[in-house]
Amino acid sequence: MGIFDKAKDALSGVTDKAEDLRESVGGIVEDGIDKAADMANSATGGKFEDQIDKVKDLADKIDGQVDGAADAAADAVTDAVEDATE
Repeated sequence: MGIFDKAKDALSGVTDKAEDLRESVGGIVEDGIDKAADMANSATGGKFEDQIDKVKDLADKIDGQVDGAADAAADAVTDAVEDATE
């Protein structure tokens, strides 16, 4: 077994663990996105509801990507809230 085979095996284990983690917290992240969108709509009196919904939809599409999905979704919602409250 060569060094590349060993590296591949090691990365495979990490990828499997990341996938398990994503599956276990996926619902929590989705709930957080929904709550953030609701808070943004409430804070702005629904004035930017269309824009907030678009960001929420984009964040929902990110689901399924292992690396950085939660951070990207959180950043997108945070940006939408900041834009809406300015």
